[in-house]
Amino acid sequence: MSDTTTDAPFVRYEVQDDGFAVLTLDSPHNRNALSSRLVTELLAGLERAASDDAVRGVVLAHTGNTFCAGADLKEAVDADPAAAADIRTRWMISVLRDILVMPKPVLARVDGNVRAGGMGIIAACDLVIAGRGSSFALTEVRIGLAPFMISLTLLPRMTGRSAARYFQTGETFDAAEAERIGLVTVAAEDPVAETARLLGELRKGSPQGLAEAKQLVNGELLAAFDRSAEDLAKRSASFFGTPQVIEGITAFMQRRPPSWAE
Repeated sequence: MSDTTTDAPFVRYEVQDDGFAVLTLDSPHNRNALSSRLVTELLAGLERAASDDAVRGVVLAHTGNTFCAGADLKEAVDADPAAAADIRTRWMISVLRDILVMPKPVLARVDGNVRAGGMGIIAACDLVIAGRGSSFALTEVRIGLAPFMISLTLLPRMTGRSAARYFQTGETFDAAEAERIGLVTVAAEDPVAETARLLGELRKGSPQGLAEAKQLVNGELLAAFDRSAEDLAKRSASFFGTPQVIEGITAFMQRRPPSWAE
């Protein structure tokens, strides 16, 4: 397990004076990877914000230079691959769907790197503000996988050509490109200030108006999500434990190219 023994939360919860709850991913030892503990705390935070009538919306933020590095591969390696894969796909479904169905706006404030599963999380958010120094990549293909579950939120947001490119190449792109292809709402010089500005605009909307507006925007996305999630979960889980994934994860942990890239 890669979780440390500290009692400090991996996801900090705070409600600001403006009524927006800030959930800060704070697991720097593994670059805010989606460990069992971080996911559990993130889901609890989202549920807490959704059920609190005094909370107007949610901001997902992060400490360190990485918003989210995707799955915690060390934790996955230490567990039974098949069982871990099924659990992790269920986690991802829950996180993405909870963001989509929450009747309150969810903003991601990014000032660093976003990889793999983290990409699906920001795509699920209603607004994404990214610092211009941020970077993005869908690296699954480089370890023998594909962006199975997160395609549910990524494909409706990204342009078709950009999805074809970045799903298959795994290459890194910047905030300006992320804005151009629809993944990011605003590439900002000062993401904190731009987030505060947008929260001020959101406060001008009534809670029921915002809830209905979000439902209109996400209605088709959510319907497609629910149609495809189970099949994609099975496909995703079936790949863990295959020779290419074992080689890909092993090569990643050993910081070397996988055999197919040599």
